[in-house]
Amino acid sequence: MNTREDRESAPGVPSPAEGGVDAAERADGSDGSGGTDGLARRLGELARSLHDESDLDTRLVDVVQTALQLIPEASDASISLVKGRRRVEPRAASGALPGVIDDIQSEIGQGPCLDAAFRQRLVRVADMGRDSRWPIFARRAWDAGARSMLCFQLFVEGDTMGALNLYAGVAGAFGQEAEQTGALVATHAAIALSDAKEVRGLNDALVNRDLIGQAKGILMERYKISSHQAFVLLSSASSSTNTRLTDVAASFVHTGDLATKRPPRG
Repeated sequence: MNTREDRESAPGVPSPAEGGVDAAERADGSDGSGGTDGLARRLGELARSLHDESDLDTRLVDVVQTALQLIPEASDASISLVKGRRRVEPRAASGALPGVIDDIQSEIGQGPCLDAAFRQRLVRVADMGRDSRWPIFARRAWDAGARSMLCFQLFVEGDTMGALNLYAGVAGAFGQEAEQTGALVATHAAIALSDAKEVRGLNDALVNRDLIGQAKGILMERYKISSHQAFVLLSSASSSTNTRLTDVAASFVHTGDLATKRPPRG
């Protein structure tokens, strides 16, 4: 396990400026987030953007960006979806680290995001190097560069759950103020995702991604081609048959046949 001296140079952990928001801007409050009035104003802007924006992915990105702006201790942020009470996938991640952490949780079936989604509204990891709740996860997350985490439950709908996650490259990064601000951001996000239809849309997106991935894998194995070439084949079949890409992938996965022509009319 890395020593504390390695924290600042841990690979895969961007600096606050690299997280998409200028560190000086966040520190001096020039983005309007300093103080109670600034916090209320920024949360109001988030609420309006979430209400006005029809694209779900754009809304998720707004939540993540707002969390990074209001919580300068966070070097990365993401929204994770938990499917089937085990599989964790990042959405609107600010960098590569959230995906690595979610892959670890999916592989071993334990971690703070899973606990936040199922058991608790808030899970705090003050020092990943000393946390004993998930020993395997903690060791691998530390090695990946996550030294502190905050996870907030967003919603639970059937077997699909969501959580807002904050990451820092140093231990002890998140204090009470960060927890309170993160909880406020999570509350606004939860309200925006409270409609079961939106959650079903997230769930459908995961299913569609799986189908396309499965179809690409079969094509790659069958024809010994690259992932990109397999995707081109699927896209060409979609265009030539005027069929949605996900429907083409689903049909191919179930039948093994890749339709390339439009069916006759009538």
